[in-house]
Amino acid sequence: MNNQLPDIISKNLKVVFCGINPGLTSAMKGHHFTNRSNRFWRVLHQAGFTPYEIESRFDTTILTYGYGLTTAVARATVRADELSKDEFASSIESFKQKIEKYKPARLAFLGKPAWLAFSGLKRVEWGLQEKKFCGAIVWVLPNPSGLNRNFTLQSLVDHYQELLKSIPVLKQNNHGTLNIS
Repeated sequence: MNNQLPDIISKNLKVVFCGINPGLTSAMKGHHFTNRSNRFWRVLHQAGFTPYEIESRFDTTILTYGYGLTTAVARATVRADELSKDEFASSIESFKQKIEKYKPARLAFLGKPAWLAFSGLKRVEWGLQEKKFCGAIVWVLPNPSGLNRNFTLQSLVDHYQELLKSIPVLKQNNHGTLNIS
């Protein structure tokens, strides 16, 4: 089995969503968020990031909307809590290099564990973070995993919408010039 899930990333994206690590089903199928119980694609659509709910097998279409996908740790597991502190620590450098190379405007960690490990902070709240990571504005969003039943679908959508509202929108004025609002 291929234990790694390929990143879906390109330069200067509006947001790169960062999962903690690949689930076994996603790693086996080679697509992000393939487990039926994972709510990522539904939440992304209902929050307004995409005009329709993307099927996981078409996960690369997320690039069309200016978003990307990666994971903090490459090793696939059934549950993210199977990862050790050492695995997070050994992933920091390669993760930094990736973010420095692709320069996303925002980095959205899905769940607190990766941001806690990478930032060195002892405690974080949901939402916008004070500290940036390699120049990217950081958000911490609840993990949409089906194992995370602390958040209803609607509460996940609400958290993700806060991130979406922070993204400047390019609008064309009457003179054909683009303005950021």
